[in-house]
Amino acid sequence: MKRKEAGKTVSAVMWIGMLALAVYIVIKGLSLDKGTVEKIMLNVQQQAVETYLPGVTGENREGDNRISWAMEKAKEQIPVLNSSYDSKEISREDVTTSARIMEENQEFLEARLTEENQEAGPDSSGLEITGGEDSTQEEPVEEETRSTAASQERAPVTDISLEQFQDFNFVLSNFYTVDSTTSITAEQLNAPELVQMDLRMKTGNDQPQILIYHTHSQEEFIDSVPGDTNTTIVGVGAYLTKILKETYGYNVIHVTDTFDIVDGKLDRNQAYNYAQERISQVLEENPSIEVVIDLHRDGVADNQRLVTEVDGKQTAKVMFFNGLSRTKQNGEITYLPNPYIQDNLAFSLQMMLACEKYYPDFARTIYLRGYRYNLHLRPKTLLVECGAQTNTVEEEMNAMEPLADVLNKVLTGT
Repeated sequence: MKRKEAGKTVSAVMWIGMLALAVYIVIKGLSLDKGTVEKIMLNVQQQAVETYLPGVTGENREGDNRISWAMEKAKEQIPVLNSSYDSKEISREDVTTSARIMEENQEFLEARLTEENQEAGPDSSGLEITGGEDSTQEEPVEEETRSTAASQERAPVTDISLEQFQDFNFVLSNFYTVDSTTSITAEQLNAPELVQMDLRMKTGNDQPQILIYHTHSQEEFIDSVPGDTNTTIVGVGAYLTKILKETYGYNVIHVTDTFDIVDGKLDRNQAYNYAQERISQVLEENPSIEVVIDLHRDGVADNQRLVTEVDGKQTAKVMFFNGLSRTKQNGEITYLPNPYIQDNLAFSLQMMLACEKYYPDFARTIYLRGYRYNLHLRPKTLLVECGAQTNTVEEEMNAMEPLADVLNKVLTGT
């Protein structure tokens, strides 16, 4: 209900903003130049992308402050409403480049909407996937049953030849979604090298090997119990930790600190900064850690379900996420350096291929975005989006079994 109310508020503010813009144009005698119009359109499209992926950008807002938040968003999207708008924040592009960026952004948004609408429909098994509180919930599966399923040996289902990775367009179209804020070339994404990079675990399990944490620890699901962290993304991370320890024998540290609550309220504006400070401390105290996993859930439309079937169980889909520390407008972001971008890309791609090989339809395409998201903390760092707010806790827990399995396959080179 809060999401719907917030949506109505944003819509109302945006209409008011657009009306103000129209009045401004009339008063000025339609004197806006083409560059200004392009900036406005680019801002609107960028905000649409950020709103479309709230699980990572942290743009969700709830509570009594949603009206002020909506006003802030309106000002960001309509520069004329914001007296503090600084044109220096946007690098000036020539007319041809600006038109191309606008066209790419439009195509990107249309493609994403089409893809997500298709995923919201019937899945490949013919089961109707629905969302909302009226969804039928399955009976919980005991943890012992889950662990047994996770430990079963699996035969490959699909395989992709190394020769196919020589084709950059094949790799990009089949395994990636590139956010409109950034771009990547064949040189930057050298798939043949990435898939052959040695990512095997070097550290023995007599020392900490893997660290799991949650930048957005307050992320919940459709049937989460208020106040019960076991039914949040933190509880899902605890189950992943259990599988990795008990089934595969890894030495795992699970950090359950909260980074997105400030003064008792949900606030994700500085969550990545707070997480970086704490996780850097843990890594300094445990230099043997090779793998760092930031486990999230995505944010999608209320009628969308990111679900597949694994071993006869409804399972939330996962998505691996990479920040490139590079934007189209400004190039390399020098204040967000990441010496491990290639290692990060190799890790997510090999995880994606293991999913395709053993659990087809379990992983969504890898998402590439312009910033860093603390992926610089270790070469083998993953940001994983598991399902979304419309998934059940059970579906999320079920997803940890194949996720742990493919992680083990990549870390053992099997």
